[in-house]
Amino acid sequence: MTEALRIRNCGKAALGDVPCLSVSDFRTHVIDSVGRGESIASLFAAPLEDGYLRVFAVMASHKTSLLSIACMNVKDRYPSLTPDCPQAHLFEREMAEQWQMEPIGHPWLKPVRFQPSLNESNRQHGTEVVECGVTKYFSISGEEIHEVAVGPVHAGVIEPGHFRFQCHGETVHHLEISLGYQHRGIERTLVGEPNTKTLSQIQTLSGDTTIAHSIAYCGILESLTQCLVPQRADAIRGIAQELERLANHVGDLGALAADIGFLPTQSYCGRIRGDILNITAEICGNRFGRGLVRPGGVHFDIVPEQIEKLQSRLASVQRDTQEAVNLLWGTPSVLARFEGTGVLDKSVCEELGFVGVAARACDIARDVRKDFPYGMFQSCQIPTVTWNTGEIFARAMVRWLEVQQSFAFVREQLGILPTGSVLAPSDKQRLLARHIAISLTEGWRGEICHVAITDGEGRLLRYKIVDPSFHNWFALAYAMRDEQISDFPLCNKSFNLSYCGHDL
Repeated sequence: MTEALRIRNCGKAALGDVPCLSVSDFRTHVIDSVGRGESIASLFAAPLEDGYLRVFAVMASHKTSLLSIACMNVKDRYPSLTPDCPQAHLFEREMAEQWQMEPIGHPWLKPVRFQPSLNESNRQHGTEVVECGVTKYFSISGEEIHEVAVGPVHAGVIEPGHFRFQCHGETVHHLEISLGYQHRGIERTLVGEPNTKTLSQIQTLSGDTTIAHSIAYCGILESLTQCLVPQRADAIRGIAQELERLANHVGDLGALAADIGFLPTQSYCGRIRGDILNITAEICGNRFGRGLVRPGGVHFDIVPEQIEKLQSRLASVQRDTQEAVNLLWGTPSVLARFEGTGVLDKSVCEELGFVGVAARACDIARDVRKDFPYGMFQSCQIPTVTWNTGEIFARAMVRWLEVQQSFAFVREQLGILPTGSVLAPSDKQRLLARHIAISLTEGWRGEICHVAITDGEGRLLRYKIVDPSFHNWFALAYAMRDEQISDFPLCNKSFNLSYCGHDL
């Protein structure tokens, strides 16, 4: 069998160099790769200029730090990967919905986002009308089984999502999660020439992950234009990304406290999160980092006069965070609610390809910053932290350990910022034609994957985005099995997944 093409993170390759395998060999490649401990970073279809619909698989080897790419041609159906490789489950459902290709033998083929088909031939035949929210839900029969439906409209000011519980008394036997109620079609808008709106669209993929998604996008463009980012710009990007991680992890620890009625940590962490967001605003003028990262570097420098002020504010925020979070670990009633609740088994985590905090709380040491280093993480690595109990306590503890690491990282990097420019010289070079590029970053929720394919004129023919929430919504469903339905808000918050990151 032909070997897959292997490249580094933020790398590129000529489209013609990607091996096009037979359907049988493609299945073997994906299944065997997962069997060797690799994971599916992206699995998607693209209509190429030769008229074929081509399925691409991007496999991530955390041991070798290499990404492998292979593809296969599909007309309208192929043998499903999912029965032999559960990691492919949601990707195959997505492709079936987007391109009207049938994975034969898929165990539960249903819409992911209720979106119209992207396949031009299907639009011509009038098959793109999809009624949002109309689908068949899994059900359990029995006299004492009852069903609880929550959403899609919720009491809080949040995006819509539908949760359907199959219960026996208070015990949840199965949770089905249905999303896609506000599918925005961003991937479709990114096709064509990058323009003045493109970066703004990238920054709204998941608003609390602006920096990480922006870095991933810029990694694609910089690869396809062979642009070298200045070291100082890479350092500022890294600082901003870790500030983003800090703000969200601290906010989540406060939200977990709120869900069990522990008001001291809730109150403190809510205020501290705002303090961290204000530090980001001090750098670029926006609390969520919008406008900071751009292809070739960053828009804003950190001038020497700012550094002392930022260091002082960070030291104060770090002290406050330490005091607020230690209240959690020192309160037995808090630990009683966190420990043993919402357990996620390591084997399930590995089989379904969960990422980020959810995986590291199950003792799976995977972190893009270390396994596929990019930007400043190529020269300044952050050790991967894990916990081994897989429940709400573990997910909270991983957040806390990462908070401490990020504080130390940001304060150290502010003290040793490289000299020089923050933006590479721009000659408005076109993207390389007929190429594929891949960019991974480690957002605060986990692995982010962007893949771009260009046409013969160097325009974006396909732009595929995988947010960590796309991987991890099933983790929440698994964690709720055999739990009390009253534990759902707390368990949900321990993952804190993004609706909009899923509904791209």
